[in-house]
Parts: sequence; C-alpha cells; structure tokens
Amino acid sequence: MVKRSLLYLCTFLMVFVAACSSNNGTPSESQPPGSGGSAAPEEEQVTITWWDFQPNEAMIESLQTLIDAYEKEHPNVKIERTFVPFADIKNKLLIGSAAGQLPDIVMIDGPDHQAFAASGVLEDITDKVEAWGEADMYFEAPWNATMYEGRNYGVPVSNNNLGLFYNADMFEAAELQPPTTWDELLETAKALSSSEVYGIGIAATKSEQLTFQYLPFLWQSGSDVTDIGSQGTVDSLALYKELIDSGAMSLDVLNQDQQATFLQFMAGKLAMVISGPWQLPALEEADFNWGLVHLPEGKEKATILGGDNWAIASTSEHKDIAWDIIMFSQQQEYLEPLLVGGARIPSRKDLIEEEYWQEDEYMKIFASQHEWAKARAYGPDYPKISEAIQEMIQRTITGVSTPEEAASEAAAKIAPFLP
Repeated sequence: MVKRSLLYLCTFLMVFVAACSSNNGTPSESQPPGSGGSAAPEEEQVTITWWDFQPNEAMIESLQTLIDAYEKEHPNVKIERTFVPFADIKNKLLIGSAAGQLPDIVMIDGPDHQAFAASGVLEDITDKVEAWGEADMYFEAPWNATMYEGRNYGVPVSNNNLGLFYNADMFEAAELQPPTTWDELLETAKALSSSEVYGIGIAATKSEQLTFQYLPFLWQSGSDVTDIGSQGTVDSLALYKELIDSGAMSLDVLNQDQQATFLQFMAGKLAMVISGPWQLPALEEADFNWGLVHLPEGKEKATILGGDNWAIASTSEHKDIAWDIIMFSQQQEYLEPLLVGGARIPSRKDLIEEEYWQEDEYMKIFASQHEWAKARAYGPDYPKISEAIQEMIQRTITGVSTPEEAASEAAAKIAPFLP
C-alpha cells in the first residue's frame, strides 16, 4: 500500500510539472456531531493550520466569521488561515507532502481530490463521516468527488456548473430565441456572427478549463470519458469544428481561458458565452441586457460539476479537532453566507431550498441544473486523462486530426488510465 501511494504521488507530481511547462476518530462525546464540540482538552492550546484558495472578499469575510466563531467557542484552539492561490495549491500540497509540511485542513479542487487521496496526502475520514450521519444530505455528484475506492476523504464546500449566457439585445435585434439544442446553437451562433461579433465563445486554452468546458458536450452526446472513442465523441468534436469553420467561433479561443472569453462577452464581442455563476456579480455592471439559460441539449441534457472540498491532511496531529471544525463549517449560519457571497451553489440538498437559490432569477437556473451535473470522478489518473482530452479537442479545432481520428487517438491514450 505504501509503495502504491508513493507511486501515485510521484505520478501526479510528474503530470503536474508537465502541465505547467506547455480526514480517524469520532466527534466529541460531550457534543452532538456537527455542533462544534471541542475535540481537545480545554487546557491544551492547539494551533490548526488551514489552507484555502478563496480570493473573493465576501467569501473571505465569511470564512473569517466562521473561524472567529469557532475560536470563541473553543478558546483553546487557534486557527491559522493561509491563502494559497488556486494555481499554486496542487504544487504546494505535493511539495508539502514530500517535506512533511502539510496543513491540518485544506481546500481541494473537486477533480484533484481522488488523485490526492490515492497519493496518501489526505486522511481517510470514512468512520468520522459515518458517525456524523449527514452524508445523505449532500447531492450525489459532489459527494462522489470526495470518494476513492469506496472510502471518504473529504466534505464538499461549494459547487458551480456551466450555463449559457447570451446578449439579449443582440437576440432581440435579430429576432432570435436562446438555443435549446445543438442544432439551434449552431444556427444561432452563425446568425449572430459578423465582422465585429462572434456568435459564441467556448474557452479552449490547453488547461483543465478546456476539459471543464468540453465535457458537458461529451456527456450530452451520449458518450463518456470511459467510451471516448464512440460516435458521440465524434459528434461533439464535429460541433466544435463546425463552429470554428463557419466563423461562429474564433480560433482565438485556443488562447482564451474562461475569464478571457467572458471579458469578450462583456465587451460586446460575443453574442453567447459558456460560463458559471461566479460571473453573476460582474454582470451587474454590464451596459447591455443579458440572459441565462441551461446549456443546449444534444441527445441528453448535461452540465459539469465544479467546486471545492474540505479535507484533512494525513500528517495532521490534530485530526479530531480538524474534523470538528469541518463539521462546524457545515452549519447553515456559516455555510450559507459563504456560498451567497461567492455566488456558489450548495452541495447540501437542504440548503439549496433556501430563497437565494430558489427565487433569484439566475441562481435558480444554476441550482436546477445541479440535479444532472456530473463530477469529474475518473480516478487518481484523471490529470492524464484530462490532458489527452485537451489534445483531442485542440487537434480537432486546428484541423490536425479529423474528429474521428482525434477521438480514436484519445481513446488509446486514455485507456491505460481508466480505473
């Protein structure tokens, strides 16, 4: 098992470097699970280290409120929060693991969770979760993202998914309605394209963001990563290729991440853009009318699950306290402000019934998609799988490979890495 863990860790590190270059124990018996009961003797002073990558001011304020509240109830516990940029968190965790310098609590990006669990970086908290008894309060997809080989290694924090934003003024002028199918998407994007405007923007820079934006189309086609050589994959790639070849989408998307394409939309250069709820605050400043709809459907409807999870490092000397803090963080009075402040979707079924997600014109659209959002839970070798998917799409868009060739090539590359 040790050899296997070291193998996964080394493999994951190599994949990460290559990409850069081109939670045991039970809650305190004196308090019910989730109440925030102290897991350490009152006279023992304990410092808990915590890493997260939340740069949003409203979310940081909510996290600090949570920390202050826990420390007030547990004066023997001091929580030291450290902000680690999202782009650096994986490398910092891998280096910290090798040096034996990991935090007690860490925020993990959903698609990376299984890889870190397999590498031995994260603590198996299955017994703690079972004693807690609240696992069934979470949606299946975000919960699955914290699982590896039937064991639990974390608790979801927040989620997002992708929808289709559109420039309502452009649609009104062209007397068009937002697309609901692939055919309508292609037709509408072509109709709204001109010398100054592209019909749609779908981020395609060679990174996880490309995979994140593409996988909904793969799933809508009836295909999946486990069957990526199928006709459905070919159809989804053909859609991308037609958008490019028809002039409805710029080849520049190869160099644009999600924020870059969204800024093009904000500047009136795109009639449609695929993005998530985190963009809603920025749209309050838009100088045009806009709308939001579900992603257009192929053979079936699908969107992708994004989000992050809490986890406990396997090297933590204070696992019981760290787990108590994570349970404390899932109370509505602390979790809801965090999610609202970041325009995020709850991972918990009970919380998603609150007013913000059921009555807000736009958040309720993202919230309704949560039931069919899928997680990137493809095992510890997902980073290599994602890289092959990125290459498949870019080779198709640039014409290096036909959709059929690209799908076949990707299938051969991905097969050894499937669980």
